[in-house]
Order: sequence, then structure tokens, then C-alpha cells
Amino acid sequence: MRERVLITGGASGIGRAVAARCREDGYEPVVIDREAGEGVIAADLSDPGQTAAALAEALRSGPITRLVNNVGVVRPGPLEEQTLADLELVVSLNLRCAMQCAQALLPGMKEAGFGRIVNMASRAALGKELRTVYAATKAGLIGMAKVWALELGEHGITANAVGPGPIRTELFDRANPHNSPRTRAIIEAVPVRRLGMPEDVANAVAFLLDARSGFVTGQALYVCGGMTVGAAGA
Repeated sequence: MRERVLITGGASGIGRAVAARCREDGYEPVVIDREAGEGVIAADLSDPGQTAAALAEALRSGPITRLVNNVGVVRPGPLEEQTLADLELVVSLNLRCAMQCAQALLPGMKEAGFGRIVNMASRAALGKELRTVYAATKAGLIGMAKVWALELGEHGITANAVGPGPIRTELFDRANPHNSPRTRAIIEAVPVRRLGMPEDVANAVAFLLDARSGFVTGQALYVCGGMTVGAAGA
């Protein structure tokens, strides 16, 4: 039986690319997503009760020792317009869900003496306008990974984060029309002069999920085309 990987929000965008890469690498992806589909466990992961039920269903076939906490939501806006409702939703989906999933899979990982946890953070964790609550949660996912690395290393479990920069997903294309001045400005700000693709992120996730990556833990790997390095020529 193939080893399984739990991927939250794996029905579209980066999550879908991660699921496809997991299949290529010989794993069986187990996807939990709000969007129902073939092989998808449908659940609103912003709700703790639905999350618990979906996790129980995922684990019914046995332990899962690899986890990609990918699901997330953005509520953009300037500080004075961010609401407590925005904060509660984004914290619940981006942070609480990640912790709840890790807690559910942890007993199986400890029993196996092996585990891989990858949290999907963002370049926004380093600071981005109009992202108060989003950036806070993405920085929190990096912090969680560092704490889990310290707590779980003796059990053969690694925990890391991946921080994508601008990635061309369906959501990105809807918000940034092709050849618009805004889209061109984004591309020109990337040192490699292109947008990232979901497969770029999936490649980084695949490295961290690999059994051979056991000496890499507590790290944040930015997949951003060099945007986190600094301004060119500065």
C-alpha cells in the first residue's frame, strides 16, 4: 500500500499541484477541501467540528505520516478596515486548522517513528501592505513549524514551512489580468523576471516530504524567485 499524504485545500491552485506531485512521487494524496470532487473529503476547514469529522474519515484507513497544511484564506485591507471577524476567520482557517491536523496525525507519526509536516506560509510573513491578519497567520505557521521541529525531532518527525511569492494560480489571474500594468509591475519586481507556477511550490514541498530530508527541520523555504533577498542593485 502506498504511503499517504494529507493535503488540506488540495483541490485547486498550489494544493492541487502538490497533490499531483505526490502522485508522481508514489504517494497517495488524501485531500480535504471545501470543493467536493473525486477522491476529496468535503469539509469547511474553517469550522473545527467539520475539520474533526474530516480528519476522522481520513484516518479511518490507518495512520498518515505526511501532512501539508496548505489551506488558507486572505482578507486584505488596510489596518483600520481589518475587522475582528476577519481576524477570527483567518486565524481559524490558517492557524487553528494546521494545529488541529497536526494533532490528529501525531499519534500515528510517533508510533511509526517518522513524520513530515509542511506548513504553507507566504512571503507576506515578512511584511506586505494590506495583509495585517494574513501576514500574522503566515508568520504564525512558520513559528509553529519551528516549535514542532524542536518538540518532535526525537520522534523522527520534521516540521518546515514553505513561503511562496507571487504564484500564477486561477485566483492570481482573476485578480491580476494578463499584461495589465499591475501584473507587469509584479513580474518586474521578481529577480528571475517571471511569476512562479504552482509546480514550483510543489517541488519545494516534495523535497521536504521526502524521507531523505530528515536533517532539514524548523526551516522556512521561500519559493519567491528571489523577492525575499532584497532589491537588486541596492
